[in-house]
Amino acid sequence: MKKNILIIGGGGVAQVVAHKCAQNNDVLGNIHIASRTKAKCDAIIESVRDKKAMKQPGVLEAHALNALDIEATKELIRKTAAEIVINVGTAFLNMSVLRACMDTGVAYIDTAIHEEPGKICETPPWYGNYEWQRASECADKGVTAILGAGFDPGVVNAYARLAKDDYLDTVTDVDIVDINAGSHGKYFATNFDPEINFREFTGVVYSWQNRQWQVNKMFEIGQEYDLPVVGKRKAYLCGHDEVHSLAKNMDGADVRFWMGFSDHYINVFTVLKGIGLLSEQPIRTAEGLDVVPLKVVKACLPDPASLAPQYEGKTCIGDFVKGLKDGKERTVFIYNVADHRQAYDEVGSQGISYTAGVPPVAAAMLVASGEWDVKKMANVEELSPKPFLNILNRIGLPTYIRDEQGERPLHF
Repeated sequence: MKKNILIIGGGGVAQVVAHKCAQNNDVLGNIHIASRTKAKCDAIIESVRDKKAMKQPGVLEAHALNALDIEATKELIRKTAAEIVINVGTAFLNMSVLRACMDTGVAYIDTAIHEEPGKICETPPWYGNYEWQRASECADKGVTAILGAGFDPGVVNAYARLAKDDYLDTVTDVDIVDINAGSHGKYFATNFDPEINFREFTGVVYSWQNRQWQVNKMFEIGQEYDLPVVGKRKAYLCGHDEVHSLAKNMDGADVRFWMGFSDHYINVFTVLKGIGLLSEQPIRTAEGLDVVPLKVVKACLPDPASLAPQYEGKTCIGDFVKGLKDGKERTVFIYNVADHRQAYDEVGSQGISYTAGVPPVAAAMLVASGEWDVKKMANVEELSPKPFLNILNRIGLPTYIRDEQGERPLHF
């Protein structure tokens, strides 16, 4: 059984991960948190202690780390005796942290595809550009690497696998819908790292349809969904991480990702993009300063973690999975609803961070117990979904289903 956790990251998602690891430290052992800015880790630890989140007495320590420095990361892994690394830092760190884990033989878990700062919307499938190139080495070394174990990607991948296993004989369509019906009270803000958030939407939109990649423009295709709790909401076809693994693992089914945006968000985004402020390429000002416009915008916007105290409302994220059952067409909607206020009251973070941070802890618990310690690289849909969803039911993200029988919770 694996024990001892190293959390890499110091933002809102890392705060959720730390709280949930603390709540389950009887399974996960000692907890270490590392970020370039140690003060952020210290603040997370203070939050954990204020909430009295530790299930039992144990180690909870902060460390300063530049996780792009592979040797420094390896040294910290050895120093802390960590056996599982949960990487919830920026997606720019993935390959460096993965390399450190592979070299030290410890398990690796992340929540998003790796990105390179100077590249946006690379050729699909995106996992094939970076992580999957290390798959054979992971298998040779017997290193467990669980990719994309947040909510989307992550839990939605498990929902797709569950529908395939238990509710349909043949899957023809997977439509992932992500709606945030909450309000943070700011004129404009993003729910997680603005740089990563905007990069998702400034390139073309890739979806997997008719066994090939389809390309569309951002906000080109939208449709209204009538969802549990949050009601009718407009969502737009977007490119997203999970499409790139589900396209490979769902036996040829069409895979699309839809996200809800307000008209206000779209208007502000469109203006920023139209005048070049979302560019990741450096420019020179009249004063001779070299700046990256996207980084300037990020610096001007609220820190996503600062949104939590004022956030109200709920999220609804899930999969509409369509196919055939006993020769007849059938569609099931498997989903979760999260509450921003409840998330803040429990862990001091808003609901988007909560939905992203709870799942990698559930994955870590399964790696620790051996159920997901698969000694190779895997995306979530390649693993048994029920143990994962069962833990999520217990630790804060319950699963529901809507089908011809109505809406009901799912228990495993």
